Amino acid sequence: MTIKIADLMSKSVITAQPHHTVEHVRAMMTKNHILAVPIVGADGEALGIVTSSDLMNGHNERSPINKVMTENVYKVPAYNNVDVAARIMRKHKIHHVVVTHEQQIVGIISSFDLLQLVENHRFEAKPGGAQS
Repeated sequence: MTIKIADLMSKSVITAQPHHTVEHVRAMMTKNHILAVPIVGADGEALGIVTSSDLMNGHNERSPINKVMTENVYKVPAYNNVDVAARIMRKHKIHHVVVTHEQQIVGIISSFDLLQLVENHRFEAKPGGAQS
């Protein structure tokens, strides 16, 4: 069974803009029970991402979020298979990948979404065991 990222991703993505404050983004994350927020430009393109771990270092609450965000955003097209997102997460030791369609953000996929595959037994075991 081939599962596409679009089938598993969270489609309602909450985003922030570079000028939003750390306090504003933290409040958005708390209110919506989310662990990552893509930071977008005026055209909706991903400029960065902020995760809950980025906000743990006691940043000034009034600082603009672009001072805290990670600028290297890993993106994956929605039509790819989920193993592509899993490979990116494992290789770069991250838990969230922004999902795009024609350079626009259409979703976000997390390691928790991938764990759902295991929980629901929607995966195929590879013979011979996996190499790290």
